[in-house]
Amino acid sequence: MTQAWDSKFSNWARSPSTTEMQRIQNTETQIRAAISKNPALQNRSITVFTQGSYRNRVNVRADSDIDIAVVCYDTFFPEYPDDNVRKSLTEVNVPATYTYATFKNELEAALVARFGRAEVTRGSKAFDIKANTQRVNADVVAFFEHRRYYANGNYISGVEMIPDNGVQARIRNWPQQHYDQGVAKNDLTKRRFKSVVRILKTLSNRMAEDGIASAKIVPSFLIECLVFNAENRCFDKNSYFDMVRAVLANTHNNTLKVETCSEWGEVSELKYLFRNSQPWTVGQANKFLDDAWNYIGYK
Repeated sequence: MTQAWDSKFSNWARSPSTTEMQRIQNTETQIRAAISKNPALQNRSITVFTQGSYRNRVNVRADSDIDIAVVCYDTFFPEYPDDNVRKSLTEVNVPATYTYATFKNELEAALVARFGRAEVTRGSKAFDIKANTQRVNADVVAFFEHRRYYANGNYISGVEMIPDNGVQARIRNWPQQHYDQGVAKNDLTKRRFKSVVRILKTLSNRMAEDGIASAKIVPSFLIECLVFNAENRCFDKNSYFDMVRAVLANTHNNTLKVETCSEWGEVSELKYLFRNSQPWTVGQANKFLDDAWNYIGYK
């Protein structure tokens, strides 16, 4: 049993293929071209980059869509620690005249002009761009910069968007910090952290196919964050079979009680992993980890 699982894990741990990464780069390039040819956007301060599992190199075969962020830095959404900081900075941070709604509409026009109306679907949070032989399916998200200020007036930069439907809350992400922390964890674990993430994401897909409910509930992002919070010693094993065993045991035991994982963060380390604002619970995470342990057949 050990050899069979270790063989599977070795296969699942592999990084994306060169061909797959080239199609992703082609998609990014075409979106940049759409923006550069649009009169309303071509002179704005805009950055285009892949975010999520593809950028962080933890994507697996079932991750068919890539997430591409289009971030405008001409204005920003501020987050202040208190009213005193807000008051002092509002003397410098004047209200913007360029709105997020305008930016998103202009981005839609640019994408439609490049790819055609039939290839672009507007959703509440993202534009869906259909794949072809040269590019992959892409979810393109319009963002403004988000600035989290501190008491001394310094800030860290993330991204923020407003869904169209008016029901969902604003979404704030920290893609650069997520990327940097993931790279650091990978280096500290002899480049094994991301391999184990890919293994457990693929394992979750297999479990879901076999009707295991917890695997259908727990998103892949949460799996990545759980592995991130596993102690580094868990990755110091001679086989993937033993590595996965150590990661599952460590994260399972620490999610038995809220108190032992209440300070865990997302990979960015800028948002708590288990707080009321999250769409998942400690109990759901623990159940998935327990089911994964039993699915593999660890003793």
